[in-house]
Amino acid sequence: MTIRHLTACAALAAVLMAPLSGAWAQNLDLTRPNKVVFQVSDGDAAKWNLALNNARNVQQDLGRDNVAIEIVAYGPGIGMLKLDSVVGARVAEALGSGLSVVACENTMKNTKLTAADMLPTIGYVPAGVVQLMKRQKEGFAYVRP
Repeated sequence: MTIRHLTACAALAAVLMAPLSGAWAQNLDLTRPNKVVFQVSDGDAAKWNLALNNARNVQQDLGRDNVAIEIVAYGPGIGMLKLDSVVGARVAEALGSGLSVVACENTMKNTKLTAADMLPTIGYVPAGVVQLMKRQKEGFAYVRP
């Protein structure tokens, strides 16, 4: 088995073992008292790990049921959501913890990526920047690690 297959299997296993609560991208509970959206537009695994660590820390500090968290990826950051991503297993783990991860369809189109290239169970939005604007309008705090 290749590294790509192992990463995809680990990601799929983590998602399948996760509760079906907030793990699906467009189903954030907007009634939660705290809301935060993270922007990841860098194609750097360290930035992704930082964003994932920040999200986990927010959940631990405020309580998982008290916060809605979404990570929006676009531009070079979208590469970390591909099946062969070096942070794929961590993204899958985060999805299992009840946060949302969405990929920008504009970036996918421009880089010729399809859903088949991406980690399972991530969500998709037409435009990453517009999604960030929408979330801020809905009262989400904005963080760019």
